[in-house]
Amino acid sequence: MTVNQLSSGDLIADRRADYAQMLAESGELQGAAELMGQALELAPDWAAGWFRLADYEEKSGRKEAAIEALRKTLRLNPEDIFGASLKLALLGAAETPEQPPSTYVERLFDDYAERFDAALTEKLDYSVPEKLAALIDRASGGRRFRHVTDLGCGTGLFGERIRDRADFLEGFDLSANMLAKAEGKAIYERLGQADLSLPPEASGLFGELAEERADLVSAADVLMYLGNLESMFLIIDRLLAPDGLFAFSVENAAAEGGFVLRSSLRYAHSEPYVGSLCAEHGLSLIAVEQTVIRMDAGLPISGILLLARKDA
Repeated sequence: MTVNQLSSGDLIADRRADYAQMLAESGELQGAAELMGQALELAPDWAAGWFRLADYEEKSGRKEAAIEALRKTLRLNPEDIFGASLKLALLGAAETPEQPPSTYVERLFDDYAERFDAALTEKLDYSVPEKLAALIDRASGGRRFRHVTDLGCGTGLFGERIRDRADFLEGFDLSANMLAKAEGKAIYERLGQADLSLPPEASGLFGELAEERADLVSAADVLMYLGNLESMFLIIDRLLAPDGLFAFSVENAAAEGGFVLRSSLRYAHSEPYVGSLCAEHGLSLIAVEQTVIRMDAGLPISGILLLARKDA
């Protein structure tokens, strides 16, 4: 048994965990937590089980028990594929991480890849790719791009919108499963795996690939899976040619400061914070548009679309 797997490896423990989930789905959260605790007595090294217990404890109002279960999850799974460190921060038991665990983000999107397009466009009214492409078109006068680098390309939703205006289109993502879906669309000349939370030299975006190669870099609905954006802007500085454009979106933190972790486990960023980073890295904002970027639990999520030009 590995600590990451969703099964405990013990048939009786798994059966009790299944019953606990049924109780939770029917609203009996305290009973679900008790039954999940019994499962973990049989499989005490099951990290996924402790994370599930934390969820039941939190929702039943037992905050301290939830915190303890999350700490147990982290001890068993230090790589934190479940995002326990983010949950601890939201419960006030830890500092907000500057970045989410890369293993958590990678697993999240690997698991999401098969249903990603349908879930976003049909259920969540996701509109960032279309709106960002339209913003680029308006602000650049229909400019054609020699080389486009699509960061956090996912399954290629933004790539599809910019393809007919790009001579060369490359995409990078942390999730191998998302890249496989993008490859199936046959719209990118180059696809590769990259971690945008790392410094440029460790990100996977360079190596034998040229610096300052792109006259358009996009990051559509990507920065909400990063907290502190300093490393991201260092990457942009290295990727973008003089007079090139950086088109990106953020969830709007409004008056909540530089960046904030929300209950969705996504980060929101304020316009002044993003604007200051642009200025520090030789980027001039040429277009800013506030808009609804998706629905979440039936509520609209406010975002900001931005377009910046690298100083020549």
